[in-house]
Amino acid sequence: MSEYKKEEIAKWYDEHSKSILSFILLMVNDYQQAEDLTHDTFVKAYLYYDSFKNHSSEKTWLFSIAHNVTVDFLRKRKPSLFFKEIFQFQKDNHPLPEEFIQIKEESYELYKALGELKDTYRKVIILRKIKGFSIEDTAKILSWSESKVKSMLFRAIPVLKKQLIKEGYWGEKTV
Repeated sequence: MSEYKKEEIAKWYDEHSKSILSFILLMVNDYQQAEDLTHDTFVKAYLYYDSFKNHSSEKTWLFSIAHNVTVDFLRKRKPSLFFKEIFQFQKDNHPLPEEFIQIKEESYELYKALGELKDTYRKVIILRKIKGFSIEDTAKILSWSESKVKSMLFRAIPVLKKQLIKEGYWGEKTV
């Protein structure tokens, strides 16, 4: 079983690590930290492999772990740093690897505007509109009800649009 588990996690890593890394990067705005948290995600997936019951896809399960690892990281930081980053987007001056400069995933303006949103709005937009998860999978990842996902997205999109307009980026096909 152990060898099979290692092979399965390695396969999942090959298939999903870049997507998980970009998800975490959008949450923490620090490439080095996002790499560490991605690594932690797959370590936890290995440790808790037996709890994966195929109630969802492995991608949904891995994103749920990534979300929890990231939230735990953000909670453990010094509160002043946490609040500073919530209320004021901190541009990471380190260049990002080429593959992460593609957000629609490829829009720096969108990345910057997302950094200005409250955490719940940022998460739901990233998962639903950038990563393309279904409402059901987004609810599983965030441990929310499907109705909460729908209502948060309904509220988040106008706030994101307002932020993009405020920064002068709306109309450049950013979203």
